[in-house]
Amino acid sequence: MVKADGSVLVHSDGGSYKPLNWMSPPCWLIEEPGMWVVQNKAGEKLIITLDELLHEFKHELGVDPGLVKDGVEAHLQELLAEHVTTLGEGWKLVRREFPTAIGPVDLMCRDSEGVSVAVEIKRRGEIDGVEQLTRYLELLNRDPLLAPVKGVFAAQQIKPQAKVLAEDRGIRCVTLDYDALRGTESDEFRLF
Repeated sequence: MVKADGSVLVHSDGGSYKPLNWMSPPCWLIEEPGMWVVQNKAGEKLIITLDELLHEFKHELGVDPGLVKDGVEAHLQELLAEHVTTLGEGWKLVRREFPTAIGPVDLMCRDSEGVSVAVEIKRRGEIDGVEQLTRYLELLNRDPLLAPVKGVFAAQQIKPQAKVLAEDRGIRCVTLDYDALRGTESDEFRLF
């Protein structure tokens, strides 16, 4: 495969998605009978021998629109900050990206009783996310102005092992429905 940016990729027929070999841009393709020679600015060459040409085609794909992801962690954080009462009636957002010495807590909130709650948000909730929230809670609970600080681990999917670990550490798990948060037509959340 020869791309418009000058990169050349050699793939196998076996269905692998990674190329067997490649030459990253900037590079130049020189077509010779039965052979392609690809050279980069360092003088390195990739020589491709053509035994048989079955089909040759060219597709103009137009201007690259760039990669746009929907439903990433940042989107979940924005939506949950806007609809913090999803986590509990009477909840208030204190701050997004609440700074700590070991990194920012996604959301710092106060529950209906005025207790501080640190919320860690992930697309896929795994043990490492629970560990991250645990470190934040240990640090935040040393601050007499915030303590006691509870924890909520919120994700679109939470692995069973992460739920067990969170519950063992007194952290509440919330499974988020991204579409419901985005559309706000219903508050379909499962609390664990």
